Amino acid sequence: MRILFITSTRIGDAVLSTGLLDHLMQAHPEARFTVAVGRVAEGVFRRMPALERIIPIEKKRYGLHWLGLWAQVAFRRWDLVVDLRGSAIAWLLPARRRAVMRGGRRPGHRILHIAETLGLSPAPRPVAWFGPEEEARAETLLPAGAPVLALGPTANWARKVWPADRFLTLARLLTGPGGALEGARIAVLGGPGEQERAMAAPVLAGLPGALDLVGRLDLPEAAAVLARCALFVGNDSGLMHLSAATGTPTIGLFGPTPASEYAPVGARALAVLAKGPPGAAPMGALSATRVAEQAAALLARPVATEAAA
Repeated sequence: MRILFITSTRIGDAVLSTGLLDHLMQAHPEARFTVAVGRVAEGVFRRMPALERIIPIEKKRYGLHWLGLWAQVAFRRWDLVVDLRGSAIAWLLPARRRAVMRGGRRPGHRILHIAETLGLSPAPRPVAWFGPEEEARAETLLPAGAPVLALGPTANWARKVWPADRFLTLARLLTGPGGALEGARIAVLGGPGEQERAMAAPVLAGLPGALDLVGRLDLPEAAAVLARCALFVGNDSGLMHLSAATGTPTIGLFGPTPASEYAPVGARALAVLAKGPPGAAPMGALSATRVAEQAAALLARPVATEAAA
């Protein structure tokens, strides 16, 4: 059985779509998958079981990227084409069955919209894939010992970034005497590029003992590292979604973006919102004390076993 899975160009949306893939792999253990995904997010799927091929999509003017994708997949007959981009391409391919997600903004969490594409309820929870090589590197970076607090101080939009001083205060509250992670080591994660490095720089400067992993991990390596952490706290970002998918306790910080649509989804995951209008509040309206309290409550919460609602 051959399945073509067309997913997002963005890391966060790509991670949210992994639950649907995991469902299909369990339902069709004999299937082989071709995944079409934005180049920046292809690492999300690199260690996916049953993967036959990844086709990176690079956006081009006039929608020519769709023509390029069609040329790579049109001469094979597919048993199932799943298109989470809401494009017309699924209808232009020879396929026994097609499932196309309706496009446009609408109420509800993104993961519910993804699940509706195959008529699934509850929505399958996202997963994170990494292999022995990534596990070995993660063990080298974070050897067994004290727990690790992972911080994600970067995002793809400056308004989504929590002030650096709040991250520093939070680290003190959580890892200092009486904190929920007293004595924990700290790791700071972020993506590649100068912008990510600049966003993380004040946090790294204020935590001279922290492990600097900004721009130093590919996505499977980041997943393996996050899976070894006791807690992740970070801005609304692809890294936040990846952390939640590993099952690590994850807190996503939200202000000007809607948690109702993009809160982290995982066994122990929580969105903490800045005070103000939901989806339109400034990140500065979120205190470190409140996040620390929510983190302690999350760490005390038993692991949920049910799928995403």
